[in-house]
Amino acid sequence: MRIRPTGPGDAGAVAALYAPYVSDSIVSFESTPPDEAEMRRRIESGGALYPWLTAWTEEGELLGFAYASAFRARFAYRFTVETSVYLSPSAQGQGLGRTLYGRLLPLLEAQGFTQAIAAISLPNDASVALHERIGFASAGLYRDVGFKLGGWRSVGLWQRALAPLSDTPQEPRPFSALWSE
Repeated sequence: MRIRPTGPGDAGAVAALYAPYVSDSIVSFESTPPDEAEMRRRIESGGALYPWLTAWTEEGELLGFAYASAFRARFAYRFTVETSVYLSPSAQGQGLGRTLYGRLLPLLEAQGFTQAIAAISLPNDASVALHERIGFASAGLYRDVGFKLGGWRSVGLWQRALAPLSDTPQEPRPFSALWSE
């Protein structure tokens, strides 16, 4: 298996892996799976600041992806990221989520981000267990905020410290300068 930064050329494979999460589950609150062009736009919108990572088999099959995005748009939130991870059905339950986060979270810390937030549609025992195993703690709950697949869905928030807080934080750095294979 190889983990590497996600490029625009990966958008089709990423969109295909993500589509069932939109169509067939409550994991994503989107209603229509994004196509390749939209996924490319999302990957590129991360720019140099918000990393996307993909895990591939030696044969070139996408096993999963993880990424960080801005937590909120307002300036004071710039040291906090929201993280997500999605796995192909064949890769679930084998530790790949932990492996992807094991590359993403230290990278975010090295960049200078201080907090990571994961928003998890509930119920989702596997995602909650993954996040808690890697140091996220429950930080709140939005009750019945989404209606999907015939029911009202809640979203739990999990939070993990990435780096010590400082009264004079340095602005987050681009991940490309910190990535190592």
